[in-house]
Amino acid sequence: MHVLVNTGGGDAPGLNAVIRAVTLSGLRRGWKVTGIRRGYHGLLEPPDVGLVDLTRDKVRGIAHLGGTILGTVNKGHPFEFIQERDGKKVTVDISDEIMRRFREVGGGAVIAIGGDGAFRIATRFIKKGMPIVGVPKTIDNDLSCTQATFGFDTAVTVATEAIDRLHTTAESHERIKRRYASGRRYCIVVVAEGARPKDGGISTIGEELGREVRLGGIAEKIGAYLGEATGFEVRSLVLGHLQRGGSPTHRDRLLALRFGAAAVRMVEQGKFGHIVAYDPPHMVPVPMEEAIATMKTVPLDSDTVQTARDLGICLGD
Repeated sequence: MHVLVNTGGGDAPGLNAVIRAVTLSGLRRGWKVTGIRRGYHGLLEPPDVGLVDLTRDKVRGIAHLGGTILGTVNKGHPFEFIQERDGKKVTVDISDEIMRRFREVGGGAVIAIGGDGAFRIATRFIKKGMPIVGVPKTIDNDLSCTQATFGFDTAVTVATEAIDRLHTTAESHERIKRRYASGRRYCIVVVAEGARPKDGGISTIGEELGREVRLGGIAEKIGAYLGEATGFEVRSLVLGHLQRGGSPTHRDRLLALRFGAAAVRMVEQGKFGHIVAYDPPHMVPVPMEEAIATMKTVPLDSDTVQTARDLGICLGD
């Protein structure tokens, strides 16, 4: 068996731990394991540039490292690839070329590590005949088929630490601090969890990636209102990619290792077209199309939300 592994979409703490687990589990079975650089795009480049022979030495000591040794992309959709021709940008489908290169290198399976966007691309490659097993990766923890995704615990930990630090400096300077945390407007799990440790605060269940009007700008509006109502100076901090970078927590590292090893077992069992889902205490296969059918949202009647309300935290509703 020749297994190829790639990482797609935004990075997340724990990606390298998955790569290490896939590599060591595959080598233990006598398989050849190859990494594809930059999602599927490495297959379009010369082998010495786009592919990485994953050996024990190559993955030694990477489980605690942030980022991904394979690189990742969240642009350049293979089925809707934008090229410039005659000075104009045109959309082309380069998936057939990727399939051809996959067969040329003798690929037997692909372990695709990504979120819903990467899995939507993977489902289209599966229909073209590429055997794929998916490993869910998202700091938003927004895939409904799995109780947890690696990277989420680290993102929440970073957000919580940021709140703790901002709280003390805000009190010292008698200022109001706004914090922008990563998450989606329809499944802002990171913000809801990250805001939980502080009482008397305001956490908006809405997208807070930045100040752009297209994202709602709710934190900007709240900050302006609070500044006017209280007379305090308002400062803001965007965590952004800080929640994606750095080493994974011990929980994310272990979870990532489990995801990677389970993915190899699913390849061995021929469970292609499925992703690895965490259903405590087990890792189970879930059809990929089912996994991306619905997104996990924050239940407004959950105990966590009720606790926040009881502590006097305003959630913006």
